[in-house]
Amino acid sequence: MKYYRLGVSACLLMLLCSRFTPQSWAQKGEAYGQLLTPQVRADKLGAPEHLRNYLIDGKLTLSLRDAVVLTLENNSLVRVQETQIESSKFALLGAHAPFDPLLTAYYNVNSSTSAPFSQLQGTGAATTFISTTQNAQFNYSQTFETGTNIQAALGTNNNYTNNSFYLFNPYITSLLTFQVVQPLLKNGWLFANRAPLMIARRNLQQSQASFVAEVNNDVLQALAQYWSVVEARGNLEVARTSMEAAEATYKRDKRALELGALPPLDIYRSESQVASRRVQVIQSEYALKQTEDALRMTVGADQDPYFEALDLELTEKPEPEGELRTIDASAALQLALAKRPEFDAAHAALANDQTRIRLAHNHLLPELDFTGFYGSNGLGGTQFNGLGQKTTSSSVNQLFGFTYPSYYAQLSLSLPLKNRMAKAEMGSALVSRRSDLYNERQIREQVTLDVSNAVHQLEQAKLSIAAGKEALDLATKTMAAEQRKYDLGSETIFFVLEAQTELASAQLGLLQAEVNYQLAVAGVDHATGELLNPYHVQIAGLTH
Repeated sequence: MKYYRLGVSACLLMLLCSRFTPQSWAQKGEAYGQLLTPQVRADKLGAPEHLRNYLIDGKLTLSLRDAVVLTLENNSLVRVQETQIESSKFALLGAHAPFDPLLTAYYNVNSSTSAPFSQLQGTGAATTFISTTQNAQFNYSQTFETGTNIQAALGTNNNYTNNSFYLFNPYITSLLTFQVVQPLLKNGWLFANRAPLMIARRNLQQSQASFVAEVNNDVLQALAQYWSVVEARGNLEVARTSMEAAEATYKRDKRALELGALPPLDIYRSESQVASRRVQVIQSEYALKQTEDALRMTVGADQDPYFEALDLELTEKPEPEGELRTIDASAALQLALAKRPEFDAAHAALANDQTRIRLAHNHLLPELDFTGFYGSNGLGGTQFNGLGQKTTSSSVNQLFGFTYPSYYAQLSLSLPLKNRMAKAEMGSALVSRRSDLYNERQIREQVTLDVSNAVHQLEQAKLSIAAGKEALDLATKTMAAEQRKYDLGSETIFFVLEAQTELASAQLGLLQAEVNYQLAVAGVDHATGELLNPYHVQIAGLTH
């Protein structure tokens, strides 16, 4: 019964203390159960997501937005980068560890027998001295964000001996103690103890911002690969058209040779052009295969043999729709300075530097701690009165009646004479702040350069499209004129073949200019931090 009452008392004590655990102060999403998502638990990787949604007529049909979405969902590099956020989340969880409550309990039995060596052992006629002790104790300790450390202990000892001089035999002692330690200078109060949590939360913010920046780079690469496939297909189409024109010319020359209207040596020129352009077609075909394989890997289609074998059907055309985009360099720079995620990461790093500097100042302070202690004890057991009647008393009643209290208060001061560790911590924090200040300036310089280059590339692409259209128009007219002259017999085949080559070159030039314009538009959006906006895609869900 006495152990039952002791156990109930211990449970009430622990329940009271647990109501003030720091888990109740933790921000939402910082609990282990919330962080341990099914993806983190899984020991195997899942299949690529949602690819069947883009399966049309046996082909993987993708728009630019589709490519962006699949990149965010399935790209292995994006997922590897995402794990940095998960690591930061668990690091934040670990920063709560100093405030975790600790409950310890133990029970032991110690029994010994020995030969009596003193009359005070009171064994009478017994030839052995017997002592048996049962000890049970519960301890609870916890540190709060104010630096306050509390310790509570509840225990009991049950002792039996054959010593006849004892007033109680067996006799039971119970002890209840409370101790509070409050640092007043070093490691005292809220800031010094919350600082590691603040740093861990900013580290999480920094990893999230870095992840956004990395994903923007990944998406820009995915767009570049998409347009590379479009360009490679255009190149293949131009090469095939050029080869077909050369073959038509060769057939005509061969017929003229058979009729005796063409010298034998003149057939080699058109025949060599057919062979040369066939090589260009072969090279264009394999260049297309390589760019398609790269795009499949980016969108995750290479992770499933079924989708890896499917042909790609890209719906975007290189020709710009509507008016060509115009952007003001100054406005673009202001937008970039406000929206580029690299600045968020840099600001979080600088804020952490300031926190570490303040924390280092705190660690340079002397240790001045206040300790308060209060305890209560009780004594009970079995005894016999003068009439030989057996009586019992409860130690627990005395314990919680606080009949026999004890208490003390203490101030302790510790003055470090050198404290080199704290000084080194301060120096490291100052150096880190200086490094991060330079890093922020470097980011600003790089962003400014990125915006400037993106605007210049956009303007260059616009001018190149205009020039490419004009060149294609002139090459088409030249080709028609040379073909007409050759048909009339006033021009040799050399000029026709050269005109065909120039026409193919003009077609390739315009195609490249149009693709470069699309890439330049994406480059401007990337430089200003708005790359995902045109595709109505957000990555916030990946970072929380």
